[in-house]
Amino acid sequence: MELSEQDRQHLERLEEGLWRAETRFDPEWMEAVLAPGFFEFGRSGRTYSREDTLAIPTEPINARLPLPGFDVRLLSPDVVQATYTTVEMYQGEEQVANRSSLWLQTENGWQLLFHQATPVQA
Repeated sequence: MELSEQDRQHLERLEEGLWRAETRFDPEWMEAVLAPGFFEFGRSGRTYSREDTLAIPTEPINARLPLPGFDVRLLSPDVVQATYTTVEMYQGEEQVANRSSLWLQTENGWQLLFHQATPVQA
């Protein structure tokens, strides 16, 4: 079984939406995208729940788009893993991280179930 090109492009748009302030800080969009059991291991090492993620205050996002190295692989008929690198300016410093997301196909569309960031040292 393979992931369609349409699904791959849609998942890339969803993942990039997490790096655009107009969607990341849109409560309705985030409610639809985050699965009920979502959690994240952040670049800082901190664990974020779905509620933590929804409560993050609006702030500028200075990430390089399109996401470098974006790729997806089908893990099961309803689960994909997206991987990519982020390059973002944060507090005047360029930060690079390897990223991995697990997306679940639901009756409401693709939803983000898990995300992990691993810092990359320059």
